[in-house]
Amino acid sequence: MIPQPVRPVRVVIVDDHAIFRTGLKADLDPAAVEVVGEAGDVDSAVRTIHATEPDVVLLDVHLPGGRGGGGAEVAASCQALAPEVRFLAISVSDSAEDVVAVIRAGARGYVTKTISGAEVSDAVRRVAGGDAVFSPRLAGFVLDAFGTADVAVRDEELDLLSARELEVMRLIARGYTYREAAKDLFISVRTIETHVSNVLRKLQLSNRHELTRWAGERGLL
Repeated sequence: MIPQPVRPVRVVIVDDHAIFRTGLKADLDPAAVEVVGEAGDVDSAVRTIHATEPDVVLLDVHLPGGRGGGGAEVAASCQALAPEVRFLAISVSDSAEDVVAVIRAGARGYVTKTISGAEVSDAVRRVAGGDAVFSPRLAGFVLDAFGTADVAVRDEELDLLSARELEVMRLIARGYTYREAAKDLFISVRTIETHVSNVLRKLQLSNRHELTRWAGERGLL
């Protein structure tokens, strides 16, 4: 049987700067991402998302129009319109307030505009597949805001992990490399590898992408 080609992820770009939208479209991997619409303000974004029903919306957090809620307002408004649509915030802002607001509204990730087109394309693919994607520094804001959510505290699977395994799990799920996690926790890379292996075994997961999804669903990112 001839394998069927994987279709590109259908994307809407929402940003109030047309020159940025044009540049981003040019930088995205055309084999992986198909831009099916774009918008420059809250109201047109909601209409475009409703009309095109994309897989992923690349969403700036500061937008004119609507009730003044920016990207968070778009994400919140579209949850009822198209619950299968996933939102990935992309912004020049790296403030905790902006990150937490758009995640509370339903975004599955947040990256800054300093990343490359290839990195955005990869982030889009991961979000479309169900992963939560954050720049490492920004993930800390989300962890601080949601890490003590009741749903996480009550999760019996967390009881399987030691305190150190939980620390390692959070860093790896947030996108840290083994070396970065080792430096952050002042332990060796080999020790990190051992902890990750134990975490995946205890949670019955296969890889770090599944771990990111698992942690995101429990508000641990």
